Amino acid sequence: MKRRTFLQQLAVAAGAFHAGARQAQAVQGPRRDDLVWDAMGELREEYDAALLREMLASGMDAITITLCDPKPEGAEALELAIDALLQHDRFLASRADVLRKATTVADVDRARREGKLAVFYLYQNTVQFGRDLDRVDLFYRMGLRSCQLTYNTRNLAGVGCWEEGGLTPFGRELILRMNERRMLIDLSHANMQTMAEAVAASTAPVIVSHTACMAVHQNRRNTTDENLRAVAGRGGVIGICQMRPFLTTKKRDNLHAYFDHLMHAIRVAGVEHVAIGSDRDHRVITLTPEYLAELRREEGSQVVDSDLPYFIDELNGPRRMTIVRDGLSRRGLNGDDVDRIMGLNVRRLYHEVVG
Repeated sequence: MKRRTFLQQLAVAAGAFHAGARQAQAVQGPRRDDLVWDAMGELREEYDAALLREMLASGMDAITITLCDPKPEGAEALELAIDALLQHDRFLASRADVLRKATTVADVDRARREGKLAVFYLYQNTVQFGRDLDRVDLFYRMGLRSCQLTYNTRNLAGVGCWEEGGLTPFGRELILRMNERRMLIDLSHANMQTMAEAVAASTAPVIVSHTACMAVHQNRRNTTDENLRAVAGRGGVIGICQMRPFLTTKKRDNLHAYFDHLMHAIRVAGVEHVAIGSDRDHRVITLTPEYLAELRREEGSQVVDSDLPYFIDELNGPRRMTIVRDGLSRRGLNGDDVDRIMGLNVRRLYHEVVG
């Protein structure tokens, strides 16, 4: 896509978004005083009004969402990233009664006053940047505020959790540019070498928005204690996911496993550095043929039947943050510490890095 066409699309989409927002009517009704922020979760266009309002009613205030499939490369990755961001702008504008695009923490505060859900954008790869660091600036102007350095495999910046290797010289340049532009670096899916080297290279705190603890359950997507401490030591945040295969081999009666990971991360990294990064759909999922076909269309060969279900029964649906809050209290955390994990830690990080 030529840059002139890209900028023209950006201007049109931005105008449409703000026009829709001006026409929005705020949702009325009381909201909880405590902040709930999912550091990485799903928000799909097929979510109807009832589901969106149930998410809000559960106390959800903010969410960071993945915009598109992170697997394509080259020109396809750039085109997909642009199209997905513009499409999400249109979607948020069409549901401006309950959703607000967010680029600063002040947008979260504004959304809460209006009874809306604040939505931050994330890519789960840096392939859309190619070797052009100026694309960081362009996507920032479009509203991108967070980006994973790698997905599962090797890219120009570093190496994902499926392969061996570390941060590349270009990766160090990319981290510097993202630091300069106040774009939050997400190290989810990175392997442990790339993660450690990126934490050390960044001048700003980073996030691992959706992971679990390697010491609790062995999985290549999980994070070692050493890297949990490294992220926390530089002021970063670790989001514990709700993907069942990353948490436990048990397929039923397994809610305790999720809290085992949370509590381990708190002991290792400190309560000021742990958050919720669900990495989950907000629909109530049943493993119907239709859902399995949808999953395979989206994830392809990554779907392994023996890994299903991805969800933990009690956390399967839009009310899961209430379950998490109650479970943390039952594990003995005081109210202030529960508030930190449910959202205040992510808020602090975004305020410091993004603004």
